[in-house]
Amino acid sequence: MKSILLIEDNFEVRENTAEILELAGYRVIKAENGKIGVELAQKENPDLVVCDIMMPVLDGYGVLHLLGKNSDTALIPFIFLTAKSERTDLRKGMEMGADDYLTKPFDDIELLNAVESRLKKSEMLKQRVLSHMDQFNSLFSNVSGIEDLTKISERQQVRSYRKKDIIFSEGDSPSGLYLMKRGKVKTFKSHELGKDLITKFLQPGDFFGYLSMLDDRNHLESAEALEDSEVIIFPKEDFFRIIYHSPAVTQQFVRMLSGNISEERERLLALAYSSVRKRTAQALVKLRERYHDGSANDFSMAISREDLANMVGTATESLIRTLSDFREEGIIRISGSTITLTDLTRLQRMKN
Repeated sequence: MKSILLIEDNFEVRENTAEILELAGYRVIKAENGKIGVELAQKENPDLVVCDIMMPVLDGYGVLHLLGKNSDTALIPFIFLTAKSERTDLRKGMEMGADDYLTKPFDDIELLNAVESRLKKSEMLKQRVLSHMDQFNSLFSNVSGIEDLTKISERQQVRSYRKKDIIFSEGDSPSGLYLMKRGKVKTFKSHELGKDLITKFLQPGDFFGYLSMLDDRNHLESAEALEDSEVIIFPKEDFFRIIYHSPAVTQQFVRMLSGNISEERERLLALAYSSVRKRTAQALVKLRERYHDGSANDFSMAISREDLANMVGTATESLIRTLSDFREEGIIRISGSTITLTDLTRLQRMKN
């Protein structure tokens, strides 16, 4: 049964719309505002989102923006509900990435046709990917599908790296597409004075190294194993063969590039205007989002103070003072290189 997340602040419209969809055989998840809707989308991973534009707390544009930033929800088809019929408002939603819109009041047939059309198009996109690449469905599923992804190329290699091994260095000529299979890897840029800035922490299921190939230039950053790791490497020639012959896969990489650009924009704003305390809180929450496996309420991770400082964009001494403050405030615990987040709510409040 397909699931649909319905985000609508008007009780009558929400209940009536949900009833129509349920009678048509869909499982409906209801949210009364945008904030709750985003939380449910991340938790439930619905097949489609139907969302009002004008809502309290967080409007529909904000919902679409936040879902688009999260790789787990970015590909979910999105339909706007709006009482506004002005062309400019509708254009804004479509330019942001909405797949369709319905103008209130709408009838049962209009709603069901729009929903069916979006779900069918999403399914067709997945099938096209499968037809162009042998079992490339891991791009549309969870990390558990990595083994299928290794069948893209018969010439793919699996390489093992020990902690602190360099996978590639800034200035190297790109030789292939990298996919994390096991472990943790960081990418970073080095300053001429010897200072590093960590650009990303990678986890199993993440692609990396493709930007330089698409831009036909040497690597603009380095990659280093943070712990014993395994990386799948697909030859450069096979990567371009797939890109040239599969529009659906090209679209997927464009989405990934768009997400990287948005992330870098936020990072630059934080470096320019946020305090070290706020940036440290953001970094700790970001690490939890990437590496927490859900096995415990508290999140712990062993990370060197230098690496964390390079992620925050500050001196190691400043980071250590900030972590000491967090420990005294009961926000974190520290044991050697391991940091445990004990008050996630305060960290999240601090980073916003």
